[in-house]
Amino acid sequence: MPEGHPVPVLPPIERASVAAPGAELIAEPAESRAKRRTKYGVLFWVCVGIVGAMILLAVLASVLPIQSPTSLDYQAVNSGPSLHHLLGTDDLGRDLLSRIIYGSRVSLIIGFGSVGIGLLFGGSAGMLAAFRGRGTDGVLNALSFVLLAFPPILAIMVIEAFWGKTLLKLTLLFALVATPQLFRVVRANTLSFANREFITAARSMGATTNRILFKELLPNVLPSAVSFALIGVAIAIVVEGSLAFLGLSISLPTASLGNIINEGAQLYNLQANPYPVLFPSLYIFLLIVSLNLIGDRLRASYDTREAKL
Repeated sequence: MPEGHPVPVLPPIERASVAAPGAELIAEPAESRAKRRTKYGVLFWVCVGIVGAMILLAVLASVLPIQSPTSLDYQAVNSGPSLHHLLGTDDLGRDLLSRIIYGSRVSLIIGFGSVGIGLLFGGSAGMLAAFRGRGTDGVLNALSFVLLAFPPILAIMVIEAFWGKTLLKLTLLFALVATPQLFRVVRANTLSFANREFITAARSMGATTNRILFKELLPNVLPSAVSFALIGVAIAIVVEGSLAFLGLSISLPTASLGNIINEGAQLYNLQANPYPVLFPSLYIFLLIVSLNLIGDRLRASYDTREAKL
């Protein structure tokens, strides 16, 4: 240092301000667990509990301490809620709670079954089309447009007119309608990942097509596809209930939510006894709202454009 210039004095280093190299890594798991608990919100988990309870009731309906949906109680015909019949009875004395629980099986099987089949075939085709591109993408994309050109409800009504309307056939018909829509969603999501660095690195390292599709692309595409599929389940349940109300779904005496409402609307004076229409309608409403809220919250969580920085 030249003479006459003061020597700069550095401030003392505060040891407390220097974090240990692994301090943040140690504190991160506890914070991430807290974030996971609050990520979706209380309403999301309430809806998950409602849908889970409905599915559990439908699966365990045959072992639950409830009456048969076809048993008749002539001493409680067309009655309101009571201790013996919690939701009342219809004009034949059949327990409404039992009929709703058994009838929800039809809606849940068609809703989840059809969308699951559509996601399996449409989602697989969408990933393959977006990854391969060129001819494969052109053919599958054109086929999806052809299937989407038919109005869904009209297509189901026309096909079931000559094919029949058993539970299996209706599930396959709804799956046929859901497949091209899920194809479009999965294809669009796959295109957003197909040219990213980790896919390019996997290709350069000689990874097979199956490995890239199922190990690299599927974990990134699946969350958004599942969130859209849950909304599709809600739509399928609404469509099935509408067809059942028109007498175009499962035939009586098999109970479904739609034909229970249809019976109540045709046979009862709703001002005197609204329960055969009110309770199954509320059940469908609660199921649809819960599925939509779950799907929308999952979509917002995995949508990078809505993610919080």
